[in-house]
Amino acid sequence: MTMRPSSFIPFKQSTTPQKSAKGAAEFLRSHDKLAALLPTVTRMASLQKDCAAALPAMFTHCAVLQFEANQLVLSTPNAALAARLKQQLPKLQDELLQRGWQVNAIRLKVQVAKTLIKSTASKQLVLPTQALSAFAELGESLDDSPRNKALKAALGTMMQRHRSAK
Repeated sequence: MTMRPSSFIPFKQSTTPQKSAKGAAEFLRSHDKLAALLPTVTRMASLQKDCAAALPAMFTHCAVLQFEANQLVLSTPNAALAARLKQQLPKLQDELLQRGWQVNAIRLKVQVAKTLIKSTASKQLVLPTQALSAFAELGESLDDSPRNKALKAALGTMMQRHRSAK
């Protein structure tokens, strides 16, 4: 039997995003210390939504990091997107001013996400005996000229590798 504090509320996963957002808001409201975060979270979500409405193509991968003292800080996943977004900052600032946000400056931060490195296990192609014999015949039919020397060497290496794989 596990002991849980009296304030423990089990987390129930919701099937719809709207219910889950509502549940998160209820969770924040129910705790004294976390309730102070709710206005900030609501404000940041609203700002993110307005930024995405102003520049929809740019904000699919960007996020609002901070908004303090009328200075907006945005994150971008790479420098290329940051450069393109930098050209659109006056338009974004004007759009946000029209929507009621008092934004005096916008800063960009490039935050590269960790990429998962896939294992690069290469598959060894198995050539049928007919293909191997055709390559062998090609190697024998080539002239012994300096021009064909590299090709003959590559064919020989390939033949040796595939014969040892069998």
